[in-house]
Amino acid sequence: MLESKPGPDQTIDQLNSFLRGELSAVETYDQALAKLQDFPQRPTLEECERSHAERARLLAEEVRRLGGEPSESAGIWGTFAKAVEGTAAALGTKAAIAALEEGEDHGRDDYKRDLEKLELSARTIIESRILPEQLRTHRAMSDLKKMLS
Repeated sequence: MLESKPGPDQTIDQLNSFLRGELSAVETYDQALAKLQDFPQRPTLEECERSHAERARLLAEEVRRLGGEPSESAGIWGTFAKAVEGTAAALGTKAAIAALEEGEDHGRDDYKRDLEKLELSARTIIESRILPEQLRTHRAMSDLKKMLS
């Protein structure tokens, strides 16, 4: 049996799923930044948040280009992210950074796992612009977590 190629509707749905993940990441970094006012590596967190916001913008732009309506909220992932980050922030800086790194793990794994669900043009954007940034922010949080251990 031949595998069918992803169509525009499936691509839009998957891009919106990625978009909700990016919006959730922005919310999570917002919360961490609010709790870690005096954190010496705050500029790293701010840069990661900006990177996720830019990815959200690119994903929304691609959804529109394909004729879809971009998700405007993180949905259930945002609620989950707030719960995880709220708990982590209450426990301290190490736990907050660990929660951010866990979110970065999740994002990286989502992109890698779901690339095949995209039409070629959208897949190219993910592979060339989104995934490299995801890997960079993941590395930044991983490095911070190691530094704090």
